Amino acid sequence: MAHKITLLPGDGIGPEVATATVRILEATGVKFEWEKFEVGAEAFLKYKEYVPKDVYESIERNRVGLKGPVTTPIGGGFASINVSLRKKYELFANFRPIKNLPGIPTRYPGVDLIIVRENTEGEYVGIEHEVVPGVVESIKIITEKGSTRVSKFAFQYARDFKRKTIHAIHKANIMKMSDGLFLACARKVSKDYPEITYAENIIDATCMQLVMNPYQYDVLLMENLYGDIVSDLCAAFVGGLGLVPGANLGHECAIFEAVHGSAPDIAGKNVANPTALLQSGVLMLHHIKEHEAAEKVQNALEFVYRKKKDKLTRDIGGPASTNEFADAVIEALADPQSQAPYVEPTEKVAASS
Repeated sequence: MAHKITLLPGDGIGPEVATATVRILEATGVKFEWEKFEVGAEAFLKYKEYVPKDVYESIERNRVGLKGPVTTPIGGGFASINVSLRKKYELFANFRPIKNLPGIPTRYPGVDLIIVRENTEGEYVGIEHEVVPGVVESIKIITEKGSTRVSKFAFQYARDFKRKTIHAIHKANIMKMSDGLFLACARKVSKDYPEITYAENIIDATCMQLVMNPYQYDVLLMENLYGDIVSDLCAAFVGGLGLVPGANLGHECAIFEAVHGSAPDIAGKNVANPTALLQSGVLMLHHIKEHEAAEKVQNALEFVYRKKKDKLTRDIGGPASTNEFADAVIEALADPQSQAPYVEPTEKVAASS
């Protein structure tokens, strides 16, 4: 039986990395039925809608989506497609694992962080208006419901995957009511998970501590805006946004996406790196219970990074095209060596301050 997946390739390099990712996922032997749609500016040119109604119907029908990058205009134009989909389907947990790929030299080897970001509230509710000319008010919304459910997600994940510590990140010293409510909910939920150490850090201090020594953190739980910023910061520890996956999870639907931009300057040149969307596809495979295929893809990807330097794309120092990289991962899927147990030799050494 085929898994029906809503596919939103996006724009810019989106269609190229989506095509490469789909080819690799299909090479596992898992059966898919892709329902493919355009969104954003490209969709508006054709359908006069940034998110055509067929997209919503497909997501509601399939409950699982895979999405490439979509350009969001700055300071005007249409609203973020990401934010719109997250709010409509109550995809309240943004899940971003931050982990090094083998063979990519970074300042911090062996990073293994989980960022859980509340995905529907905070400053991103988009409630803004002009009070008087020259004065704009933007409203931040924090609710007990939203804070509690994302806290439960983080703690349950930590329990299921044997994570030891959760830090709730906040600015409750200044925003005493809104961030204070978020913390109150996290504290209450933490009492149901006594085996997990619960701690709290102020957001600005956390950014400093992360840059000094990311190994002191395990799972980071935070509000929407803080999570958006910190997840990008942490992506730098492992090579950048082009290498890290993302998932938007709710009780009914899930959308897996590359978290990098659409890079229109290299669109159509067959040089984009599909790693971020492919690793998001791995998360999707786990979500649809295709765990064996997920492990095979991850192992094959890491094998290419370790052993096939001539098949890496130019953003990470290789000479290969998008298609050549995808071909190498597909070839590695069939190579028993790629599936052999391997532990990357690392030494965790925090940078000196």
